[in-house]
Amino acid sequence: MQASETSTGVAHPVKALADIVRPLPGTILIVDAITAVGVMNIPTDEWGLDVTVSGSQKGMMLPPGLAVLAVSERALEANARAALPRSYWDWSDQIDANARGFFPYTPATNLLFGLEEALAMLGEEGLDQVFARHAAFARATRAAVRAWGLEPFAVERAEASGALTSVLVPEGHDADVVRAHILERFDMSLGTGLGDLKGKLFRIGHLGDLSVLTLMGTLAGVEMGLAAAGVPHRKGGVAAAMDVYTNDSGGNA
Repeated sequence: MQASETSTGVAHPVKALADIVRPLPGTILIVDAITAVGVMNIPTDEWGLDVTVSGSQKGMMLPPGLAVLAVSERALEANARAALPRSYWDWSDQIDANARGFFPYTPATNLLFGLEEALAMLGEEGLDQVFARHAAFARATRAAVRAWGLEPFAVERAEASGALTSVLVPEGHDADVVRAHILERFDMSLGTGLGDLKGKLFRIGHLGDLSVLTLMGTLAGVEMGLAAAGVPHRKGGVAAAMDVYTNDSGGNA
């Protein structure tokens, strides 16, 4: 399962599903948490997750290139018993090398130094504050979307990802046209809709090394882009987002 779905901005109930799956004999619960680690709280041991997969390019604020895994004893035992031939998904070489403080192959040394600094930054801020900051960014962004008269793809507040917000455009308008206007006129790149959602929504990322002022600038660019692309909307989205921080209105977003 996924913890945070990147193409839609929906956060999935990992703990609730883990509570259902965990008692079932012989099951291994694997969680794609690439846009959740460093953004949302995913306590792997407490929730009984067997394999939690993340990457360096999202909440850890680095270029892509590193995979970071948390693996339970149950999953390690299953891996050791598995008879299907494999290479890329075989952890044994990595585990053996780790015991000696080495890598089995040439490591991405520059990214490992970056990871060390990223973890130090997260530790200095404090994980509780990191999670709260991302949740506030999500509330502010949703407040802006609602104020524009548009709809976030994740309708339920409890299912909105702290990593990004996907915004549906009105029928008869193309989200990629909005993105093109914003990129050309304001030098800002938004995510596209994927698969069946292409042209129907655009994605606003609000994770990682991001400040309130950066987010407000992003939302201002979106509001100007909606006007430039001729998408019907109301003004005041940025003001609504600022209210999340100045008037403690975040719980209503």
